[in-house]
Amino acid sequence: MRSRPKHLRQIGLGLLAAIALWTAIVGTRLYQAAQQPPDAVLVLGGSIRREMVLADEVAGGLDLPILISQGSAPPCIRILFERVQARLDTVWLEECADSTFDNFRYSLPTLKQWGVRHVRVVTSPRHGPRAHRLAQVMLGSHGIWVEMDLVEEQGIPGNTESALKTTLDVMRGALWAIASQLYRSGCDAVFALNTVDLAEWEERGYRCEHQAGIDTL
Repeated sequence: MRSRPKHLRQIGLGLLAAIALWTAIVGTRLYQAAQQPPDAVLVLGGSIRREMVLADEVAGGLDLPILISQGSAPPCIRILFERVQARLDTVWLEECADSTFDNFRYSLPTLKQWGVRHVRVVTSPRHGPRAHRLAQVMLGSHGIWVEMDLVEEQGIPGNTESALKTTLDVMRGALWAIASQLYRSGCDAVFALNTVDLAEWEERGYRCEHQAGIDTL
């Protein structure tokens, strides 16, 4: 009976040592990643304004892989890029996310596949603080440094932010960060922008945000 507390204490010390080692490894990777420029762009859906800005940047020479997480309707995004003669082959769309938490959860497998170490996350100033904290926890736990790029919205933002919402999201993100070291779910709806068939979408019908100036069907 006396050996049991000692045994548990040894297990506890072993876990603490493992956590300390893991923290040191991740911290070193993050420090190294922070010293290099971004090697990918992650756009969080919420306003077509973000995709408009990225389309202009790509047309201007931006040459980084871009992942748009649950953004505008695919035909709207393709039209935006074609309108400014921006290349399509560096842009991928992910359509599984239903929340900020999901944005990072479902984007991580693609970012890992691309070998990303430093990602530029595009969102709005209102959404930025919560998204940044969540990204630091979820992506940071996998050694990916996060740099925020805040694009001003036009009109009244649809999302509401609060300290409670941020706290709950970060807590959930922290639990996921631990579990995802062993297992993480992927998204089966990730596809390249250049595979979007406009003719097919014209038959189905689609709607784009008014500020994009795109005729919708």
